[in-house]
Amino acid sequence: MKDFFRIALLFIVYSNAVLVQGQPSQGLSLTDCISLALKSNPTLRRSELEVARNEINHKQAQYNRLPSLNGNVSHSYNQGRSINSTTNQFVDNSYFSGNQSLSLNGWLFKGFELLYDIRRKANAREAGKLEFESSVNELKLDVIAAYVLVLTAQDMLKQTEAQRAVTAENVRRSEVLHREGAAKPGDYYDLKGQLESEENNVQDAQRVLYNNKQRLVALLNWEQGELPLLQPLLLPVEVGMHTEGELYEKALGFLPNFKALDWRIKEAEQGVKVARSGYYPSLSFDAGIQSRFSSVDDAGYNYWQQLKNYPSKGASLTLRVPIFNQMQVRNQVKHARLNLDEALWNRKIQENRVREETAKAVFSLTALRQNVGHLEEQEQHYREAFRIAQVHFDAGNSNSVLLLTAKTKLDNTTNSLLIKRYEWIMQKYINDYYAGKLEL
Repeated sequence: MKDFFRIALLFIVYSNAVLVQGQPSQGLSLTDCISLALKSNPTLRRSELEVARNEINHKQAQYNRLPSLNGNVSHSYNQGRSINSTTNQFVDNSYFSGNQSLSLNGWLFKGFELLYDIRRKANAREAGKLEFESSVNELKLDVIAAYVLVLTAQDMLKQTEAQRAVTAENVRRSEVLHREGAAKPGDYYDLKGQLESEENNVQDAQRVLYNNKQRLVALLNWEQGELPLLQPLLLPVEVGMHTEGELYEKALGFLPNFKALDWRIKEAEQGVKVARSGYYPSLSFDAGIQSRFSSVDDAGYNYWQQLKNYPSKGASLTLRVPIFNQMQVRNQVKHARLNLDEALWNRKIQENRVREETAKAVFSLTALRQNVGHLEEQEQHYREAFRIAQVHFDAGNSNSVLLLTAKTKLDNTTNSLLIKRYEWIMQKYINDYYAGKLEL
């Protein structure tokens, strides 16, 4: 009986070490992990580049309203019969020539293309900011999921080790009885086989824990392969439940990717106007000044004197009226309208996806809460059944088959309870995310 109570106590202590309900121990918290990921996650940092790129594009669209000023200097060596650039006379000897110019050109009217392009780039900039915010929220969920998986794997490893310890104690006692001829050989070898099976379970749990840690480390962009101690998560005590419709409406108002899609629709609408501006005439202006240089100048002026004495100035206005351009503008407008339709359908697709996900989130949270309650009761029943089976086995009134059957039922239920508890925690975070209450 002393051996039995020692085995039972050992099993109860380890199997109940699943979730800590008191004060969290020192270690890396979930909030710490999220902060680290937001600072150094390479995927998020790359997404941030798109925000900067959209800002540059918007500024450039504004700068496109300004005229451009360009200078040009060219020099050449001439040999044989050619025209002297300063006298416009033919010369037969070799000489150096040059040309210097300064030009100014810009748009007076471009069919409203510049205005609509500024608005389009402004909409793209706002959409990019919200898409980056959405990436931040998605990273938070990824870190939460990875964190929960590490805790699950840690507790599962402890649990499998505890289950192995119970079987190992039974094997130790059976070995003593087997040597004395007081144990059935079949029971002894059955327990030995069960111990090897549970050794494999421990190794599988170690592998799962290692893989889950690597996933969390990758999100944090850490080089080391080992994580410090993670603080446990508490089971939800009171969960604010929403109906499927309520959670969906909250998600529509909170999720930044929905607002980003609205800006993408506005961007596409301005894109149609940009394309339609090709139907309008455009008016541009050009102005410039230039001077020439020749090494065989008849007046014998040097370079700077020629630059001063041979200036040429001019200004012009150019009116461009589109008449026929291979249907390019018409097809550009069609493409822009297709882009607008695509943006509208993208929002509709996103609405359907979130409606489906919020419905699943509400249902899963309710179902998991019920699952945990049923499994807690089931674990109590199977624990008592295992206790009784252990008493009968120790008294020699039973066999290993009945003992291991009772133990397997208890082990499976305990493992399922551990997993469902963490799934419940994760589902609570998912519901908070859609409701806009994920404060981490």
